[in-house]
Amino acid sequence: MSIVPNSPALAELHHGAPCWVDIATTDLQATTDFYAGLFGWNFADAPGNAIALVDGVPVAELVAAAEPSAWTLYLNTPHARATAEKAQALGGHVLGEPSDTVTVIADPTGAVVGFRHVPPDWVFGTDGHGAYAWAELNTRDGNAADEFFGELCGYEITQIGDGQAVDYTIWATQGHTVLGRQRMGRAFTPDTPAHWMVYFTAAPEIGTDSAASRVLELGGRVTVEPYDTPFGRITVVADHTGAVFSVIDPSRTTPLSEEESTESRVDDPYDD
Repeated sequence: MSIVPNSPALAELHHGAPCWVDIATTDLQATTDFYAGLFGWNFADAPGNAIALVDGVPVAELVAAAEPSAWTLYLNTPHARATAEKAQALGGHVLGEPSDTVTVIADPTGAVVGFRHVPPDWVFGTDGHGAYAWAELNTRDGNAADEFFGELCGYEITQIGDGQAVDYTIWATQGHTVLGRQRMGRAFTPDTPAHWMVYFTAAPEIGTDSAASRVLELGGRVTVEPYDTPFGRITVVADHTGAVFSVIDPSRTTPLSEEESTESRVDDPYDD
């Protein structure tokens, strides 16, 4: 069961707050075509990549690479190299050589996330159709994830499930809710790896269902059909390369039934 709290504006880039998302692709043109067709993104070209824009504001980056990747979430850090060293000391794994500004790690449960040191005037758009909306860590060891990121980023961690049937915590920094952590249960097949799920916004006039239909038209897949939650109507989809992400219309909120509030959804977005 995905629980997506209404997060505050993410422009206040405290340590540990989301500051960027990107995806690597072997065919930059095909990938820009897919997301332009889905979200109406415009693109600013840069060497080897394309910066996605919503209303002229940067929201994501598409990177040309020899190997494709999933969507990667980046969290703000005052110093990427120091964060990498601390992550290693806490039981995480540093993937590749960190720099002073960027590092990518795998946490002790196996999920991959990046850290970036961004300047004070950094812009990461979180408003409009196709803009970043939310991200949550899906893992089988919720306690280990909470402890690791709580120590690494200093998050204030609050359990909003019952801790048993629904084990979901929200992570806050300086009083601002910024991320979620969900313990994977029977909704996920045993071989589903720990992973971050990135959510993009569906504008109310377009809606989640239309976005899901558009994904199919563009050659992607709908892995979890649109469903209602107290935080918006959500669908989980995969792009033309198989990269999985979620789309949420936060204007469509529906209270959970008593049964839904005590059980996890039986949908695994990584199960074909």
